[in-house]
Amino acid sequence: MFLLEDKTYLWLLLIIPVIILLFGMLVIWKKRTQRKFADKELLQKLSPERSLGKSVLKVVVLSLAIASLVIALANPQFGTKLETVKREGVDVVFALDVSKSMLAEDIAPNRLEKSKQLVTQIINNLASDRVGIIAYAGSAFPQLPITTDYGAAKMFLQAMNTDMISSQGTAIKEAIELATTYFNDEDQTNRVLFLISDGEDHEGQVEEIAEEAAREGIRIVTIGVGTAKGGPIPEKRRGVTQSYKKDNSGQTVITRLNAETLKEIANAANGEYIDGSVTSEVVEQVTTILQNMDKKEFESQQIAEYKSQFQWFVGLGLFFLFLDILLLERRTSWLKRLNLFNEEK
Repeated sequence: MFLLEDKTYLWLLLIIPVIILLFGMLVIWKKRTQRKFADKELLQKLSPERSLGKSVLKVVVLSLAIASLVIALANPQFGTKLETVKREGVDVVFALDVSKSMLAEDIAPNRLEKSKQLVTQIINNLASDRVGIIAYAGSAFPQLPITTDYGAAKMFLQAMNTDMISSQGTAIKEAIELATTYFNDEDQTNRVLFLISDGEDHEGQVEEIAEEAAREGIRIVTIGVGTAKGGPIPEKRRGVTQSYKKDNSGQTVITRLNAETLKEIANAANGEYIDGSVTSEVVEQVTTILQNMDKKEFESQQIAEYKSQFQWFVGLGLFFLFLDILLLERRTSWLKRLNLFNEEK
């Protein structure tokens, strides 16, 4: 088994035909110039030791040196053995509240952006777990199915906003029901749902569906984002706050973190509640939870173990360079006796 770590360097091999072309042009130019200077017999008397064959050999050796060094740069690797690698982890689904109340700025920069930061940092600390994302407000919407592509997960996460679901509210029940469809293996014991929300304006009957999820082996961990003091909900246009949301009586609506509801959901599903105020503490608690859960084998595959062998080509390249230096463009006595290039004596 053989591979090149970086094939881009192979483009440098184009130097070799350029050198050969330049050498050919130089030989033609020298012959024409010498003919103008003297005839063939006179040139033979003036420089009896000159050798075209030696010049060709020098170009060949130089080309081999360049080729060897270029291959060394590409880092050739040879497979030594096959290993079976197993991927084990936990199925993690993030259900992110994207209702208008998540625009409140009682936690910087606002609740929604803080939630995105939390999920991003959690994903950054995952090892081999699979992740999925759900967006919910007045209804729940699958944002990303279960995947091991963390880059895609973070890309979809950053695209989430409060305008992606038209119906408002906090349909936690629907989010939990949708999350159960992400886990299709009834025997799995490594399923966890992270509900990130301010807990406000939910539709009720959440504990019942949470208990049902627990019976199916889904653990629910709730993360509360916001403060008990709360804050108004800004109404923005092109990123600039124009006003704040008001109720039917014209009073500014103050949205507050409803931690009690989130705690009840977590307790009903054998989970726990996490305060989302400090990112590092959230990530630490989530990491502990995931480490203590059973791991399931997602996939196993055979991979070849490769070892770099560039040093041999470096040595070969240096050998050819050294040989090129030793080769003079005039005949040497031992080569003259061998007449390798069938040159006239």
